[in-house]
Amino acid sequence: MWLPIYDWVRILDRLISVIFNPTPMKLVTPKLRGALTIALLCFCPILCGYEGDVTDVTTIDTLDQSGPYNKIWEPHFAKWTESHYICAYGLQVRGKVDMGDIVVSLSRDKGETWSPRIMVFDHRIRNGTVQYAYNNSVLFRPPNQDIVWLFAMRAPLHYRDSENADLVAAYTADGGYSWHHVELALGYQGSLIIVAGIETVERDGVTYYLLPAHRNSQRHDPYGDRRQFVLESKNLLKWNLASYIDYPAEKPVFLHEGKIAQTDDSSVLKIVMRTATMDRERAIDPPLAYSSISDDGGQSWSLAQPEPELPNYRAKSFFGKDANGNHIYVYSNRSERHGLYYKIKSPGGSWSRQKTFYFQNNRNSYPTLVEDAPGRWLSVWDSSNNMDSRRTVIRFGIIEVE
Repeated sequence: MWLPIYDWVRILDRLISVIFNPTPMKLVTPKLRGALTIALLCFCPILCGYEGDVTDVTTIDTLDQSGPYNKIWEPHFAKWTESHYICAYGLQVRGKVDMGDIVVSLSRDKGETWSPRIMVFDHRIRNGTVQYAYNNSVLFRPPNQDIVWLFAMRAPLHYRDSENADLVAAYTADGGYSWHHVELALGYQGSLIIVAGIETVERDGVTYYLLPAHRNSQRHDPYGDRRQFVLESKNLLKWNLASYIDYPAEKPVFLHEGKIAQTDDSSVLKIVMRTATMDRERAIDPPLAYSSISDDGGQSWSLAQPEPELPNYRAKSFFGKDANGNHIYVYSNRSERHGLYYKIKSPGGSWSRQKTFYFQNNRNSYPTLVEDAPGRWLSVWDSSNNMDSRRTVIRFGIIEVE
């Protein structure tokens, strides 16, 4: 089991006392005790099977598998202050697929401890005559505002799954303790699926917010389709379609769950997308992410092309750029979603070799990262405690990129 570093220190310090009892404690000097603690700290991750460059890993929440939910999944993250964090995630209702409740957990000590769940969207509470289920939260704090928005999907509870959902939102003005629901004005009126964060851009002195989304209406409608697109808004309340992202006509690919970030040129945007076969939603061959470029602030996008150095095994990845200009790509390197891995690209450079982000003989997926300081990323993802289960734990950790 992974424990916070201060818990290991306390446990190991106590263990040293037990080991050296009844040895005269005057022989165990403070320096020796400290050296032994450090040595054991270095060795404990090996004993626990932990590998990775993520540090300060803590558990935000764990699924009670005897309760009404059978999955805890897809976390998203926002900072309220330098020490006050908000993590939103879903709780899947038994009998449904990707449908349930949206909750948040708060940390007031930089991620060391987390509060019990706070309900935001509850499937048991009707909206007029309709009973909805919810999923896939996206947190966003607009620059220079003391508001955090939570966007999510909702679909009528009688649906089998959430593939044909629409957009709903809530906001908090007190750091996540209370949430106020908002009915959005949607210029785009088709079904949608969201998982990735919002990117802020400026066009002619006007701020626009870009929200990547996709639809998968083909799963339940033979005349439906599978398309990645981008929504845009000037106020976070009214959302219009900015543009679709096309795939090569001669080689259709299901592009979805894309994440937008600046390129080396801050005026040019890039979206890196999860991929799957169009017919059966399986990993493509070879299993690569696709990307597209926009040089007009997200209003139009280039024809999507494969990224030869960026694997994608039909799972959400994270793509971002830090204040130092480095790009990071965090991903699952196999369809079973065991570990999380990452690559780094410096300005003007090439992608690095694969590095281990987090692996502990368990199942991990759907990472979200928020930059805390130049090159220092705060991260959340869904996890488990063994190889036989998936999406039973939400975890938090920190990774620093040079």
